[in-house]
Amino acid sequence: MGKTCPKDVDENRLNQSLATRGLRSTRQRHHVYEALLSKRDHPTAEEIFLRAKEKMPNISFATVYNCLDTLERCDLVRQVHLDRSPTRYCPNMAEHCHFCCESCDRVLDINLPARHRMADIPMDFQVSHCEVSFRGLCPSCARRRKRSKTAQD
Repeated sequence: MGKTCPKDVDENRLNQSLATRGLRSTRQRHHVYEALLSKRDHPTAEEIFLRAKEKMPNISFATVYNCLDTLERCDLVRQVHLDRSPTRYCPNMAEHCHFCCESCDRVLDINLPARHRMADIPMDFQVSHCEVSFRGLCPSCARRRKRSKTAQD
């Protein structure tokens, strides 16, 4: 019996999520989902469009955008909103926060479950979504800045 590879698992997850919501599995949806999963780097819709276009040259930006909307409704992707930045997309559906590097603009997942930050919310509030992001320097940019500062001294 052969091993199941991660791509098969992701494809099965996509097909099951679409079927559960009564939606068809299409080549376009598969290509967009694959483009999103290919790097796990919180790409914008435009970046996903460019990746999808490599394997499906005739795909339109509108189709990519519609596919992203469908993937979001199927709980396969979430939008990430960062101050004054285009919307990004994250396929990590586990509870987590985001860190945006102010130097290189990379967006990274940070494991800090939302339920731990919600202890002070009054009981009568019904929270459906919590989005927390941190800004600063990623480890690479912080090291680079430190080296640069040391060289200047």
